[in-house]
Amino acid sequence: MKRRGRFAEHFVTGSLKFQLLSRSLLVMSVLLLLIGVFQYIFMQQFLYKNKAETIRNQLATLPPNTWQRAGDFPDRGQNPFMPRRETSGGNHSDNTGGEFSRIFVPDLSIALIDSEGTYKQLSSESGSSPLQLTKEDYQELLKSKEKLNYRILKDKDGNEQLIVFHQVRERSQGVQGLVQANTSTGPIKDLLLRQLFTFLLLSMTALVVGLLGFLPVLRRTLVPLSNMVDTVKQIDSGNLGERFPAHQGQVEIDRLSTSFNSMLERLEFSFEAEKEAKEQMRRFAADASHELRTPLTSIHGFLEVLLRGAYQQPEQLLKALKSMHGESVRINKLVEDLLLLARLDRTPSFQKSEGLLDEMLHEMEPQLRLLAGDRKFTFTLEPQVRCLYDPDKIKQVILNLFHNAVQHTHPLTGELGLSLAKTDAGVEIAVHDNGPGIAPEHLPHLFDRFYRIDSSRARRSGGAGLGLSITRSIVELHGGTIEVHSRVGEGSTFKVLLLP
Repeated sequence: MKRRGRFAEHFVTGSLKFQLLSRSLLVMSVLLLLIGVFQYIFMQQFLYKNKAETIRNQLATLPPNTWQRAGDFPDRGQNPFMPRRETSGGNHSDNTGGEFSRIFVPDLSIALIDSEGTYKQLSSESGSSPLQLTKEDYQELLKSKEKLNYRILKDKDGNEQLIVFHQVRERSQGVQGLVQANTSTGPIKDLLLRQLFTFLLLSMTALVVGLLGFLPVLRRTLVPLSNMVDTVKQIDSGNLGERFPAHQGQVEIDRLSTSFNSMLERLEFSFEAEKEAKEQMRRFAADASHELRTPLTSIHGFLEVLLRGAYQQPEQLLKALKSMHGESVRINKLVEDLLLLARLDRTPSFQKSEGLLDEMLHEMEPQLRLLAGDRKFTFTLEPQVRCLYDPDKIKQVILNLFHNAVQHTHPLTGELGLSLAKTDAGVEIAVHDNGPGIAPEHLPHLFDRFYRIDSSRARRSGGAGLGLSITRSIVELHGGTIEVHSRVGEGSTFKVLLLP
């Protein structure tokens, strides 16, 4: 049953195997048919020409006076191409028949046409009707100086005849007459039909043998394609790690496998990216809700205290109002950061212009020193550093990084540094601090939204873990990169690389 199912699989009209097999056999059949037709036509012409040349050569072997005597032979019902009977004396005979008997073509009819175009039948094959052309045709043949071609005509009974013409010439007098010899084409056609039948039989045998031999070859050829089908069946949204064999010995299948593997890699990457995006969205919603819930809960608690009568006590009222004001400022900053990230995610077009980056940083020096407080602050800027940038956005990047460095250094022993320099890759801005440093496990997630190493201290300082995310988005929209180098106990360095 299994073998029968496989055999039936080859003859499913919609299958690739059936189409390849049927179309291959169709092409072979058409080619064999064309070969048979051309062979029949060329063989027919060859046999006709060969037969005509044979007759013409045998007619040419007879001397011209033989035809002259044949033309003057009296009509006594006797075949002029056969030897005459001897006379009563036994020693008198006409040698004309002996000369004509040298023509060995069987069933040959011969007629003689004189110089005036008069037709005279000399011999006729049994049961055939004589073929006679018009005098104009004979006159044209007599005048022809080229080799006379044979003709294929039908007699009055519908039988096809091969007609050969031979001019009777004398050296002194030129063309004296014309010999017409015709014979039936039946034997030639019988031979052609036998050859055609033999060819058709061999062709059918070749097609059958080709069919039986092509099936296993076709099955083996399509094994790589079957392997691909089996691999596709194993692939789904939860199993995108499967790959097609890339080297199966067939260039087209190998290219298709490579293309499918590339597509699977993109799909796998897309699914992973989508999964990561969903996870980030989930974390984002949870972190945003958590960040908003804390100040809202605080404000709600103070309102309850005031409603219970604390508003009548000026000292309690002032304390509650200051706390609610601080929480509202925190909520407002969080909402502004979220809106800024939303705008940055839409890839806005910055108003970038070329300018001196060192001059802008010099303008920010008083503000940065104010933020540094009593910390030691070094300012190292390379002069005449030009860059294409948005001043407001780059100022925000510097302030975010500097404020982050201030938060993680001691107010008295802290050391901060800001440097600007040209490199082979572009313009580099670096912010350095001597804080506690960042552990290696935190570095890959440092720029994630709402990610904080010390959540308790971040809440005290009002941070929500969005500053570095905003900084990275701004730098990337400028076509630059940001990276961090840190060692625990030695401090951290944030480097921003912008294109020149």
